Amino acid sequence: MNEKPSAAVLTLSDQGAAGRREDTSGPAIRKRLAELGIAIADDAIQSDDSDAIVARLREWVAQGLDLIVTTGGTGFGPRDNTPEATRRVIEREAPGLSELMRAEGLSKTPMAALSRGICGIAGGTLIINLPGSERAVRENLDALAPVLPHALQLIAGDTEH
Repeated sequence: MNEKPSAAVLTLSDQGAAGRREDTSGPAIRKRLAELGIAIADDAIQSDDSDAIVARLREWVAQGLDLIVTTGGTGFGPRDNTPEATRRVIEREAPGLSELMRAEGLSKTPMAALSRGICGIAGGTLIINLPGSERAVRENLDALAPVLPHALQLIAGDTEH
């Protein structure tokens, strides 16, 4: 991978999409990805509607983005649809990434066990579901930081070690 990987950030929040809650997790993701040398190509805030999530993810995959990071909609609430919507888009799951994030989270709070976020690959795009809290976003991206660049290289076809 010769150029910077490209990413999009999708915040999923009914309250945020309606303008009733400030999104702090999306900006935290953009900041951390930039620190990791990943260029932010797009971002959006939308409701937790499953079909709309699928449509947005498919749109960004079709654009050839290297990475999509979602925040929100991964808990036990009735409107938490992000993992199910992501499963409709990905072709291959990447369970080790989800396990890594949950393991790191569990070292800080038992509430990490309530995150249902998944990770997977659609075409040449890695999709990562993060929880909706700013703190959890930072902790999860810190957990992924050592492996994320290599994961993106592998997905891009750079498999020489």
